Amino acid sequence: MIYLAASICCSVFVSVLLKVARRYGIDVRQAVAVNYAVASALCLALLQPTLENLLRPATPWGVLLALGVLLPSVFLAMAASVRHAGIVRSDAAQRLSLFIPLLAAFLLFGQTLSGQTLAGIAVAFAALACLVGRAQDGPQGEGGRGAWAWPLAVWLGYGVIDILFKQMARAGTQFAGGLLAAFVLAGIVITGYLLARRVQWSWRHAGGGLVLGLANFGNILFYIRAHQHFPSDPALVFSAMNIGVITLGTLVGAAFFKERLSPRNWLGVALAVAAVVVLIP
Repeated sequence: MIYLAASICCSVFVSVLLKVARRYGIDVRQAVAVNYAVASALCLALLQPTLENLLRPATPWGVLLALGVLLPSVFLAMAASVRHAGIVRSDAAQRLSLFIPLLAAFLLFGQTLSGQTLAGIAVAFAALACLVGRAQDGPQGEGGRGAWAWPLAVWLGYGVIDILFKQMARAGTQFAGGLLAAFVLAGIVITGYLLARRVQWSWRHAGGGLVLGLANFGNILFYIRAHQHFPSDPALVFSAMNIGVITLGTLVGAAFFKERLSPRNWLGVALAVAAVVVLIP
């Protein structure tokens, strides 16, 4: 279970870093750009992707380019969500995004959904409706007009990214190679954006990006290792990861950052956990 615990901690730690970035004068845009350089290097060193696999004619470069644009965009949306809506609602919304591929499989790809899956999706939408409701104004900047839109953007963005990764897998692209390509393209996209905006670079922001990249890739690496450790029980990894992130994110947000949630928001957190439980095979 050590891999699962490490992955959960890394995931929530990413949210914590995004939460405190402004307090320490870190430009999140530059940190995210450096994060993808760090993640690319770690992916190359630790996952050892077969780069020749990317040269196949079947490589879905359209999907990879879409990931290159969406990954940094949704990362910045997550940063805005953590800042304006808080860690609790942002982490829960991110984890609820797992239901979007299920919905897409039914609406776009003609797959039949079981009653259990439909029930899980219904509970997930109820949870999302409760989570995007306005929280009580708190000392850490959460709440305020328009704050509801950021968790919604996180939910939708990560859901679309999940669909794109599944499409990449269906095309036969090796996971490690596709992940590396997506990271490199994401780094190029956000670095190009920063250069176009003539942003003044600073080592302070690069340091923040280094820590962010370690935590971000650690989340992915330990999640992969957890699946490898429990090859016959993917449902355990799936459920423990999602419930663990929602629960730990709630504890960290409420205890350390004094995030104030309305009763409706608390109901949303409970429903988010229930939605994951319903989906367990």
